[in-house]
Amino acid sequence: MKGKYLTQEIISDFKENLILEERSAATVEKYIRDISAFSNYADGAEITKETVIAYKKHLQDSYAVRSVNSMLASINSLFAFLGWHDLKVKSIKLQQQIYCPEEKELTKAEYTRLCRTAERKHNERLNLILQTICGTGIRVSELQYITVEAVKQGEATVSCKAKTRSVFIVKELQKKLLRYAQSHGIKTGCIFITRTGKPISRTNIWREMKNLCLEAEVSPTKVFPHNLRHLFARVFYGIEKDIAKLADVLGHSSINTTRIYIISTGTEHRRRMENMRLVI
Repeated sequence: MKGKYLTQEIISDFKENLILEERSAATVEKYIRDISAFSNYADGAEITKETVIAYKKHLQDSYAVRSVNSMLASINSLFAFLGWHDLKVKSIKLQQQIYCPEEKELTKAEYTRLCRTAERKHNERLNLILQTICGTGIRVSELQYITVEAVKQGEATVSCKAKTRSVFIVKELQKKLLRYAQSHGIKTGCIFITRTGKPISRTNIWREMKNLCLEAEVSPTKVFPHNLRHLFARVFYGIEKDIAKLADVLGHSSINTTRIYIISTGTEHRRRMENMRLVI
């Protein structure tokens, strides 16, 4: 068959290659999800540069710039694997944000209300998941490394994106997690598991978090696991004022990534400018 066509066999080969490159399970899942969406868009037609550019425009009409660039990166990675370099498209240039939209920033008070609501709903597991992510700064995909053994040591060894780092578990969280494990008969391995003994999925965590919004009086736009990591980063930076150390704690390779986590809200940015008193 002449021309360039995206088949299920090609997608499977690419997935196998990602696994051989030791990409994380979350990364493999995301790449394949993005490529499958592109494949559905192409709908069996020949893939041309015009097709990819049209798809880029299609994404821009539906998603934020960062999300579009992330999806394009997945597709470009596939093209590089196939040697279809002529089909690769440029990412969209994005000016660095100087402040975070308030409708997306989770405050400490809102986080507290979410935890209290989970407690009132007798969802002890979710309450502790919220506190574990926010109290350690880990990614939701890294919850699997919060094991009984790690909690007893007060330190978890986390592997993500071909990097390994140590994550400290503060004493109060340590006590809560060990008490939870003991009361639920979890003697070894991952603490946050389902009834069948498997680690709880991010999809279930996401859904359970959203179910807290109404009673906790927190906007659903603010309630998702990664926002807890952002809250950890802002509080940590507010105490330490050391972005390099924060990057290490979060497991970031680039400080530029860490900068995104600690940008202030528009209101706070405006207050700082007002306090400069440079208009006489």
